[in-house]
Amino acid sequence: MCGGMWGLEAGQSYYLPLQFVVRERGRERSEMYCQSCREEYGAEEAGTCKECYEEASETEEELHREIDHLKSLLSFLRLDPPPSPPPPTSSASSSSGLLLLRSVSPSSDDDSTTPLADSSAVPAHRAVLVSRSPVFKAMLDNEMEESRSGVIKIPDASTEVLRSFVNYLYTAETTLDEDIAPDLLILAEKYQVNHLKVFCERYMTSKVNHENAIACYAFAHRHNAKQLLDAALSLIIENMATLREREEYKELVERDPRLVVELYEAYLCRQANLASTKDSNVKV
Repeated sequence: MCGGMWGLEAGQSYYLPLQFVVRERGRERSEMYCQSCREEYGAEEAGTCKECYEEASETEEELHREIDHLKSLLSFLRLDPPPSPPPPTSSASSSSGLLLLRSVSPSSDDDSTTPLADSSAVPAHRAVLVSRSPVFKAMLDNEMEESRSGVIKIPDASTEVLRSFVNYLYTAETTLDEDIAPDLLILAEKYQVNHLKVFCERYMTSKVNHENAIACYAFAHRHNAKQLLDAALSLIIENMATLREREEYKELVERDPRLVVELYEAYLCRQANLASTKDSNVKV
């Protein structure tokens, strides 16, 4: 037997694959054993057994996904070169580059700028907004009202949602729950913060269940969230027998019958595919 352990330094060791030389009828045959699991492997398996190789491959894929995720975060958090300084004004849009995002009702007729003392206003730096959102960039790099006043009015968003939104723009992190995720996704879509939209959509997809599938399906349709749409549709089709009994279904029929037609089209398409598969199996 050869192989085993080489001493590198005091207290350290390095393991080689175990190799046994077996003599059979006048010829020698090498048997190699994986150092990870001690199972025998053949020469064609390139130094490790199949199970350990697959496990290592999965670990490598996970590392690649983590690296891609970190690259995505880095790309999102990178600041663009600062724009040319805005014209001086007496409002919050001063040379400091600080602006205020203010939650307002669409029916509000308040045109006044929001003072810094207003707790409903969320401060954010011009450079951050411009770097994260092409919509904010268009607002603030041109002589639009928001650029002149230093106040960006955000309709139909609570102060809590607005704070979470701005926090994500700075850190690429936020705490989601089932109430705030849909509102954040809507803001992310409106201001084209795609990184945040994907983040919210993944969270919502993980929370789809029999009780909320119809609402999630309708929401996903309105906001072009394909991953969420597919997850909700799959669950609805699996429970099609009880669909008509649900209150959410009756509301959907009244509010958007087009979506109900699409649900039944998807269901019938799936049934046809299943029937075709069964027919093929019978013939074989």
